Amino acid sequence: MNCFLHQTFSTWTDSKSARLNQRLRAAIFVLSISFLISAALLTAGSAKAQTQNNAEIFTISFHDFFQRPVSSEGLLLKEQILQAQGRQVRLTGYMVQQEKIAPGQFLLAQRPVLISQHADGEADDLPPATVLVELACEQQNQFVAYKRGLIDVVGELDVGRKEDNDGRVSWVRLRMPSDGTREMNGFEFLTLQRDLQHKH
Repeated sequence: MNCFLHQTFSTWTDSKSARLNQRLRAAIFVLSISFLISAALLTAGSAKAQTQNNAEIFTISFHDFFQRPVSSEGLLLKEQILQAQGRQVRLTGYMVQQEKIAPGQFLLAQRPVLISQHADGEADDLPPATVLVELACEQQNQFVAYKRGLIDVVGELDVGRKEDNDGRVSWVRLRMPSDGTREMNGFEFLTLQRDLQHKH
């Protein structure tokens, strides 16, 4: 009798353990599925946000600026660049190396260019599609560090004839956000002046 009760109790205990293990496995399975679904939703949301942010930036190139061949009326702006007026655009080019740099701006060209305002004056080698890149309003007194090689510039596109304070006329401009660049430090400024002097 005692042996029978012991076997019955043991069987009941094993059955209870089996049910607990089964419920535990089911709970783990449900939690795993929930985690995978949450991760998938977060990834999809992040990808969607990145796609939306990238979609807001319109990529242009220097070939989009002027009609070719040049007509008897001179250089005429293409429809693509006119339609991008006021939009956030991305343009890849070379920062123009200047002897005299102005605060709050720099020039961007489709090829590497060095201009010497002291020796050449207005007779420089800037291509027609050179872009005037303007810093944010609060950065108008800052000098931008020169960078060699291709760079990507993102900013608000402004199209149309505009004459600067020094008399230079620009047809295409990009206004960068305040976090789009950094100010040139004193060492970089002196290094640039030394390099330019050695090129004469």
